[in-house]
Amino acid sequence: MFVDSHCHLDKLDYASGDTLSRVLTTAAERQVSKMLCVCVDMQNFAPMYHLIADLDQVYASVGVHPLNTFEAPVTVEALLEQAALPKIVALGETGLDYFYQQDTVDIQQQSFINHLEAAKLTKLPVIVHTRDARQDTLDILKHHADFEVGGVLHCFTESWDMGRQALDMNYLLSFSGIVTFKNAAELREVVKQTPLDKMLIETDSPYLAPVPFRGKQNEPGYVAEVAQCIADIKGLRVEDVARITTENFYRLFNRAAD
Repeated sequence: MFVDSHCHLDKLDYASGDTLSRVLTTAAERQVSKMLCVCVDMQNFAPMYHLIADLDQVYASVGVHPLNTFEAPVTVEALLEQAALPKIVALGETGLDYFYQQDTVDIQQQSFINHLEAAKLTKLPVIVHTRDARQDTLDILKHHADFEVGGVLHCFTESWDMGRQALDMNYLLSFSGIVTFKNAAELREVVKQTPLDKMLIETDSPYLAPVPFRGKQNEPGYVAEVAQCIADIKGLRVEDVARITTENFYRLFNRAAD
């Protein structure tokens, strides 16, 4: 059974007649037993949480994506208030994105730090987005992260050197459908070097659908393709990738195991 460690069920396009029920049914048919629905802004947290509140197979996080930090960083107090809800198993996604947004660097950094400070108080792991901000991401983790709590660099596309340093700080690496893309040879080399017990799998749906679904809306059921690609890279059975990444998920997001 697979776990999709990072998806955005509230961002899927249901306007065309598709339904969350169908998405979840397809996921179950493809042996995806659990999923983590990740928050990206506080304004839409309540409707996102309401969407999944009664779903036993779905956990949630609370946080603010770096591209959604505009005028002021989210406060530690705001994160703590929502983190007390029963389905919350993580903080984030947070982090740094200098590729798309460089005029909010200071706010992004403070928001990231506030998530890490909230993690120290809640003992919840942190989901980190990083793009074109390798050194700053590592520096902030080194100075502010609780290494016992740890977290994950989600949708990892960075270098093995960055990945190795993150692993040393008790941060797992999560791989998405990008690993199946033809132009992702360097990322597949990172997968080769990443120990399976330090790895998660995800869809980041509705984005980044894996081959052979590339160009379509992504959904949690497609995490099976990510697992199969990783199994092929490492010369393992896909069942072993499913089992170990599921164990990793519950070890990191230990509130989900309660």
